[in-house]
Amino acid sequence: MSKNNLHVLFDDDDILLEAIKKIREKKYYINEVYTPFPVHGLDKALGLAPTRIAIAAFIYGCIGFTVAILMMNYIMIVDWPQNIGGKPSFSFIENMPSFVPIMFEMTVFFAAHLMVLTFYMKSKLWPFKKAENPNPLTTDNMFLIDMESGDDLNKLKVFLKKTGAVSIEVIEKNENEK
Repeated sequence: MSKNNLHVLFDDDDILLEAIKKIREKKYYINEVYTPFPVHGLDKALGLAPTRIAIAAFIYGCIGFTVAILMMNYIMIVDWPQNIGGKPSFSFIENMPSFVPIMFEMTVFFAAHLMVLTFYMKSKLWPFKKAENPNPLTTDNMFLIDMESGDDLNKLKVFLKKTGAVSIEVIEKNENEK
């Protein structure tokens, strides 16, 4: 097993994507990739499973739609019926066309806010959490691959330089991190 990690810096996102494809072809393990902006195709290059966030957004929208219908039915029909503009308040179905904007807004409101909470919980971004970025250059203009060094470090360094790496830094693992 490898005893070290490598922090490999790249200066271009296209070079990074090609390097990741070559690294994965050689069966080296990539722990994480840090980028200053979202890189299109990075998840596919890393072989990550597709996200189910769209399903969550649909479910959250359905919850918002249901809450809107129940809220409007209770407020406008059951609890405090009013004759507004000559519209009868006998049933929800008769008043539904005037409730469409509220249903739409509540659907979007619930989907958006619950998606933000889901994103923060899934990515473990809690309030006041300390940043885990290993190199401050990745917040500006550089791309970093955090990977395991493997058995032959010199051979790997030569290979990474050929893929377009700007800098390669060896990070020693502590005994308690293993």
